[in-house]
Amino acid sequence: RRRGRDDDDDRRMAGELKENPKEVAEHIMLVDLARNDVGRVAQFGTVHVDELMTLERYRHVMHLTSQVSGELVDGKTPVDVLRATLPAGTVSGAPKVRAMEIIDSLEPVKRGPYAGVVGYIDFSGNLDTAIAIRTMFAGPHGASFQAGAGIVADSIPDDEDLECRNKAAALLAAVPAARRMTKARSQQGTTA
Repeated sequence: RRRGRDDDDDRRMAGELKENPKEVAEHIMLVDLARNDVGRVAQFGTVHVDELMTLERYRHVMHLTSQVSGELVDGKTPVDVLRATLPAGTVSGAPKVRAMEIIDSLEPVKRGPYAGVVGYIDFSGNLDTAIAIRTMFAGPHGASFQAGAGIVADSIPDDEDLECRNKAAALLAAVPAARRMTKARSQQGTTA
């Protein structure tokens, strides 16, 4: 959801997001899907929802977030975790396999890195990733942007379109900012 124009508007919009039956139902469904995915590689009885529907604010948007965790089954690796949890339900929908079939039949181009993950596995075996849900690919002749929204039975198309535009706003703002920085650096005679 977009951020408010001022603090009062922002608080009002945050309250609406937390109380919106569609948003809450969609979020709870995705938390359940995440619990099931994590449960595929976690020790029995260790899957927990550590955070549920925490409001996070960013410059252009606010989100409800949750955190699901579990203790890894002996012999499972971070790669097994990726296999069990990807694609994330937040970008595929549920039921996951059928949702992916529908996405494949409806979307005119492949997603590429969009909706995948970017991250690392450290030398201790810790895995840290982020879902690439707002992506920009820049080249010598322009840039392409990707942002999405969760579509459910009672989605309102104009609201989902607005959500995508709000999510892409930071990416769109990055292009002229990068041009200004590049121009300033070239005028100063630096390249880094």
